[in-house]
Amino acid sequence: MGATIARLAKRLFPKCEMRILMVGLDSSGKTTIIYKLRLGEIVTTIPTIGFNVECVEYKNISFSVWDVGGQDKIRPLWRHYFHNTHVLIFVVDSSDRQRISEARNELHHILSNFELGNVILLVFANKQDVPDSMDASEVADKLGLHSLHQRRWYIQSTSATTGRGLYEGLDWLANQLSSKG
Repeated sequence: MGATIARLAKRLFPKCEMRILMVGLDSSGKTTIIYKLRLGEIVTTIPTIGFNVECVEYKNISFSVWDVGGQDKIRPLWRHYFHNTHVLIFVVDSSDRQRISEARNELHHILSNFELGNVILLVFANKQDVPDSMDASEVADKLGLHSLHQRRWYIQSTSATTGRGLYEGLDWLANQLSSKG
């Protein structure tokens, strides 16, 4: 299923060079992020049932960004999108303290998949504009990012609605990709 979708996307979006999979729990801000990056504005969104694919160009790199729904019933389907993924962007709602352990479990579960063994991990600690949200270092601790010794990862504080932090995360990503060769 994932391979068929990937072939179709390659035909529809041939100029995108890097494949990015963006996942996270439902309501973390994935779709808002993708459209803020693509269109530069906020678009009214509804819960993603399935996926959105957009080509985002930044610093001479074209990214095919796959935004896959995060509802608990959809999460088992994430594995169908792992093939040929170069980068995993994991989006966390920094204001959702009650589900941060659920986010940690999902992140570590998908990172254990052999197809994602060499992917670069960028975590967007989203919704920093919400009062009493966890800062990036607290999110990193709660997600157990420091235990990922064999993986390149970075966490960036973001606010999808304002765009704050999104391009700083992509700057880190662009540097990682250019140093990877």
